[in-house]
Amino acid sequence: MTTTRQIAGMSIIVTGGARGIGRATVERFARLGASVAVGDLDADLLAEVAAPFGDRVATARLDVTDPASWREFLAAVGHLGPWDVLVNNAGIMPLGSVLKEPDEVTRAIFDVNVHGPINGTKAVAPGMVERGRGHIVNVASAVGRVAVADGASYSASKFAVVGFSEATRAELAPFGVDVSVVLPTVVQTELSAGVPAAKGVPPVTAEDVAEVIESVVRRPRAEMWVPRWVQGPTKAIQALPRRVQEVMAKAMGADDVLAQADPAARAAYEARARRGAE
Repeated sequence: MTTTRQIAGMSIIVTGGARGIGRATVERFARLGASVAVGDLDADLLAEVAAPFGDRVATARLDVTDPASWREFLAAVGHLGPWDVLVNNAGIMPLGSVLKEPDEVTRAIFDVNVHGPINGTKAVAPGMVERGRGHIVNVASAVGRVAVADGASYSASKFAVVGFSEATRAELAPFGVDVSVVLPTVVQTELSAGVPAAKGVPPVTAEDVAEVIESVVRRPRAEMWVPRWVQGPTKAIQALPRRVQEVMAKAMGADDVLAQADPAARAAYEARARRGAE
């Protein structure tokens, strides 16, 4: 039986912590008494996130795609360690037809969404292995299990995160290190601006995702969806014949949910997400 862990007193790293899910997660853990190190590229927003929490939250610039940046980040926030939990949350979601997607954008999606968690795990997990305990939480997406048109590269990157999580879970378990993957549906953040929810699956908030992240840190589980009730039906549908799956996805409006995204509502986010690929 797994013992429920206390958050107070933990030392936790959250990447992509200046906005959305990351920020909600930082605030939740800090309120619960954890020491939290926050990595992001936006220095101004980092200062804003840390301000209410004093010495309990430390921030530093972090480019998750760069192993050298990880080393600099860990040196800057090392006074809060050693690390009990790493939340690999940083991610980008440019949308559109893969046939029209610039090569630089495709590369950026994989650099942030896939190499980010890999780099983070390589940087932080050795210390966990040495101490014989730790927990890595990778934030993926529902489209890491159920791919959707007009988000091919994003879906592929999140499938990769799911696979990486499953492999590292098996690899690190003998050393006392847990690995969990969290799969949100459409979340009401800038990243999913203008994306409609599938029928019967209302969008969730960043705080909803942070609550699930907290729950898996307290009691480690391999995979958790947000909202939680979606996991069972989705797994049941995936066991059906492909043709039946396609009919059900169409009926729910899930087969083209990303293609229905409102370009005007996404303009600001798309410009920022693609800027790093230039």
